[in-house]
Amino acid sequence: MEHIWNYSDPYEYMRRVTKRKMPPLIITVAVTGGSGKEDNPNVPELPEEQAQQTYEAYKAGATCVHIHAKDETGAHGVADASRSREINRQIRELCPDIIIGNSTGAGLHVPREKVLDILDADPEICSINLGPIPVRRVQKRREPPLRGRSEDQLVDLVFPITFGEEESIAKKALEKGIKAELEIHNGAQFYASQNLIRQDLVKKPYWFQLIFSSFSHEIPSLPCFMAMVNSLPTDSMYSVIGIGAFQLPMTTIAMVMGGHVRVGLEDNLYYRKGELAKNNAQLVERVVRIAKELDRDIATPAQAREMLGISQTPKQY
Repeated sequence: MEHIWNYSDPYEYMRRVTKRKMPPLIITVAVTGGSGKEDNPNVPELPEEQAQQTYEAYKAGATCVHIHAKDETGAHGVADASRSREINRQIRELCPDIIIGNSTGAGLHVPREKVLDILDADPEICSINLGPIPVRRVQKRREPPLRGRSEDQLVDLVFPITFGEEESIAKKALEKGIKAELEIHNGAQFYASQNLIRQDLVKKPYWFQLIFSSFSHEIPSLPCFMAMVNSLPTDSMYSVIGIGAFQLPMTTIAMVMGGHVRVGLEDNLYYRKGELAKNNAQLVERVVRIAKELDRDIATPAQAREMLGISQTPKQY
């Protein structure tokens, strides 16, 4: 399969560049996450806001969407299958073939035993974080008319993700025909991916998101990027997430090197220094422009479904 190859083989890389054999670029848009309108007023929180911004990003070239459901205030993540399914439904009405993914990361204070409920929303992809994540940040007060947090709150904790939780999510996803998206926050977490592969809880091609930032993820540098890519198991595909200011350089490196990308307001609130992003589509449009300059085609949802081994018949909600 032309879209799966040994990314660390320099001769294969040169062959693909000279013969224009890079796979079409899969663009995932992560429309919302732990930040909210208190950080950037353009962050979508409610289901209809997430659906509309997904539609705009889809028209701009997004192939997949990564979704976090939030409570009725928009301030907190929830592990609520009915709310996730409602977001999925509204997105499908607007985007007939986009690949819909739900995050099992949920919110910082969601009981971990509840995250399995998210899979009952029946996404086409679900993320699985492959290890604990240290988090230290200030969640800002939400000024009226925003609701949900009346004062600044310091969050200083470790997001607890165990081998058992990873296995439980992967097993339920496999039973429900949901593609696992393996989230690697640092290189040591590849060991956890091997645990799932050995138990045959994830299916080929293995789909990885490699995450880079200056705090609780892999160091956003070219040597660390290559170390992560060199650690990928055989029969893998990968996409890159750059957090904050590192979104643009790390995703550009991924495009140059034959990988795929994730962008969006979950990962980066700014378009450039001092300028808040207007919406998710603006971040997708920039990736599309750069990809075209690099001679990378943009994957259609149908092409992405074929590459990832996802049904060509989009799920309905």
